[in-house]
Amino acid sequence: VQLQAFGGGWVQTGGSLRLSCAATSSLFSSRTMGWYPQGPGKQRDLVAVINSAGVPTYADFVKGRFAISRDLSKNSVCLLMTRLVPEDTAVYYCNLDSPYSPIWGPGTLVTVSS
Repeated sequence: VQLQAFGGGWVQTGGSLRLSCAATSSLFSSRTMGWYPQGPGKQRDLVAVINSAGVPTYADFVKGRFAISRDLSKNSVCLLMTRLVPEDTAVYYCNLDSPYSPIWGPGTLVTVSS
């Protein structure tokens, strides 16, 4: 199973972006998927994940700004990011929590200018 990520780009403070990630197989459709940004010089940390029942979990600093959703029929997950700030600048990695080892997408760059 591989992950393909779409979206990202450049936006000014206060703007919005949408990230999408699709798995090439439904093999692990019962597993949690999500997004993990890695900013310059920082660790890769959870920002939002969603399980197969559609229950999301968010990092505190994105609550009320980001919304994650999932389409099981398309093996995909989307992250709508609103009211973006420069601190959100990072490479965002899609993740699928497989039962063997985490599966990571290639990463997509999000740049928020002040």
